[in-house]
This record gives sequence, C-alpha cells and structure tokens, in this order.
Amino acid sequence: MSRLSVGRWGQLLIGILCMAMIANLQYGWTLFVNPIEHKFHWSRASIQIAFTIFVLTETWLVPIEGYLVDRFGPRPVMLGGGLLVGLSWMMNSVADSLGVLYVAAALGGIGAGAVYGTCVGNALKWFPERRGLAAGLTAMGFGAGSSLSILPIAWLIKSAGYQSSFLYIGTAQGILLLVLGWFLRKPPYASDEPSGLGPPIPSPHAGPPAPQFTPRQMLMTPVFWVMYCMFVMMAAGGLIATAQLGPIATDFRIADVPVSFIGLTLPALPFALSLDRVLNGITRPFFGWVSDQIGRENTMFLAFGLEGFGIILLGQFGHDPVAFVMLTGLVFFAWGEIYSLFPATCGDTFGSRHAATNAGLLYTAKGMAAILVPLASVIAGTAGWGAVFRAAAILNFSAAVMALVILKPLRARIQNRRLDAAIVVAALD
Repeated sequence: MSRLSVGRWGQLLIGILCMAMIANLQYGWTLFVNPIEHKFHWSRASIQIAFTIFVLTETWLVPIEGYLVDRFGPRPVMLGGGLLVGLSWMMNSVADSLGVLYVAAALGGIGAGAVYGTCVGNALKWFPERRGLAAGLTAMGFGAGSSLSILPIAWLIKSAGYQSSFLYIGTAQGILLLVLGWFLRKPPYASDEPSGLGPPIPSPHAGPPAPQFTPRQMLMTPVFWVMYCMFVMMAAGGLIATAQLGPIATDFRIADVPVSFIGLTLPALPFALSLDRVLNGITRPFFGWVSDQIGRENTMFLAFGLEGFGIILLGQFGHDPVAFVMLTGLVFFAWGEIYSLFPATCGDTFGSRHAATNAGLLYTAKGMAAILVPLASVIAGTAGWGAVFRAAAILNFSAAVMALVILKPLRARIQNRRLDAAIVVAALD
C-alpha cells in the first residue's frame, strides 16, 4: 500500500491511531505511581516530578517539532517520535533511580510531543473547513486511546509487576508508531483551500479566511497570549486529576471498593480510569463539532463552567465510590475539549500554512500547567484535596468568563479588520 494512496480521511484515521499509541504515557501514569513508591520508597512528589518532566518536554518542544513538520512533512518526525516513545518505556522498566526515571520521562515527552504535534498539525492542514471536528477527532485518540488498555495495564501490573508492564506496552506502542507513521504525508496544498477538493465549506463561526500568520507574527498579537493564559488555567486542573487520580482514590480509601454501574462491576479506581478515558475522548470531537456550530468562545464558556462545577462536586462527594466514578467522568468530559477548541481557534485565527508550529506554540501552555502537578501533592499533604479542588475550580470559572469577556471581542476585532481589508481590495479591483 503506497503512502500516496491514503487520502485525507485516511490521514485523519492514522493520526487518531498514532495519538492512541502515546496516550498511556500520560493517562496510564497514575497506575504506576503507587507501585513505584512501594518498591523504592521514593516520595510521591519526587515520583511526580517525572510526570512534570514528561509534560514539559512533551509540550515545550512541540513548536520545534511542528516547525519540522511544516518544513519536512509529518513522516520523519513521526518515525523519530515512535523510536523515543518505545525507548522511554523500556528505560522505565529498568529504572532503579530517580535520575533514570527522569531521563526516561524526558525522552518519552520528546517522542510523545513529536507524535502529538504531527497529528494535530496535519489534521488542521487537511481539514481547514472542519477544524473543530478534525482536531477533536485527532485529540480523541489521545484522550480515549488509553481506555482500552487501562484494565490490561492494571492487570499486568498486579500479575507481572509494573516493570514488565512498562516493557511490554512500551515496545508494542513504539513498533505500531513506526508502522503507522510511514503512511503519513502533508496535504498537496499550502493555503486554506484543499487542492482538488473544491472550495472548503467554512464553519459559520470561523469568520473570514485567516491570513497566514508566521509564528513571530502570531506571538505579537494579544489574542495569542489571552488564549495561552486560558489554556494554562484549564490544563492545570485536568493534569492534576490525570496524574493524581490514583493517589486521590487511595487517600479517599475507595480505590479497591467494587462499584456497579452501567452493567459493570469493577474496583472504583480502574472503573473511573476506564470511564474517564472514554469520556475524555468523546468530548473532543463532540465539543469540536459544537464549536463549529455555535462558535469557539461560546463553547468554551459552557465546557469550562461545566468542569468547574464538576470539580466542586468531586471535592464534596468524591469519598463515595459511585460518586467518585461518575464525577471524575464529568470532570474529564468537560476538560478534554481544550485539546480541540484551542487548536481549532488557533487555526481559525492564524491560518493553516504554519498551523503545526503555531498550534505547537500554543500547546506549550500545557507544559506551564504541568508545573503545578507536584505542587498539588504538597498542598494536598498540608491542606487536603479540598483546597486543590477549590483552586482548580476557580481557574476553570475564570477561564470561562475570559472566553466571552476578553477572547471573543479580541477575535472579533481581527475578523473585522479582515473584512475591512477585503472590502478595500475588492474596491481596488
């Protein structure tokens, strides 16, 4: 099968599958924290530094990886990412010091960032007329990709140990990335119109066609920095929940309590992890599609506010195992959409030509938010998880208000300037 025979829907599907291959590096991490702590007696805060390193390297290097995608195409970047992802988990399987754990986290972050930036950037380029949906479907692979493997990983950790789980899962993920990455390619056009596909059907809320902002030009706009601040605020709460869900369930003393829900009976923590991953994936194309219909900022306001309420309820009622499963599902459903809404908004505002680099620069906000993950462990140890939940909820509500009060007017000004420029050009013609 030739790479050239894979059309744009095939490219989207490959991107989704590749994202699923790196999902466990972030969403499966919480299963390994307690086993690592029990084996080496390192503190949770020290172990979670590895998670922070992973997220920092995964996010802060994406602009460079995105530039390489824009310059050389997605295939070589994806192949390099696949090699690093496999190597990372192999190193985790033999790590007997925090130093080795941290180096493995850095390599995994670089590899995962290469895969993530490639897939999201490629989706934005191939589907300029459906950016919300395309980015959401691609991000769904990352959000829901670990849902099918959470239970096998949990079983493998209990039966063979966490080190064997790192080795087997990591090797499989690396190989699959190398195979899938071979078929990726960039679209045969450099503008916002897919060559040979006819004029794109714009989102009714996307505004006039975006100019092709270079990364330098984008960084000089207030819109970018407002989005960046909002992204940090929203990512913080979700990353804390992602990394700390196992310790939270353990501290609440419900991790192994059986829960019967939707016809299944499982211990509370694996049940919550599996359900959360599914909902965290579904929300990305769902809210991406909604934003194509009612506008990016309006969708942000609804989703961000919903997550804020979910976090408050989790702090109040999360000690009940059934409520824990349901409320963590609500939190993840209202959180995961940031990985479709922000890239789509970035593409709408700044264009497709440099989409991988520009979206990568915005994605570094996730790295900034990751710095708060070890801090959450410290706060929880002194003031309890309630203080962590309240702080996360405040960030969510603040970002929801910013979407309507600050971001929407700023983007409207850019769109109005585009319209004015288009009118002037038409008059001159």
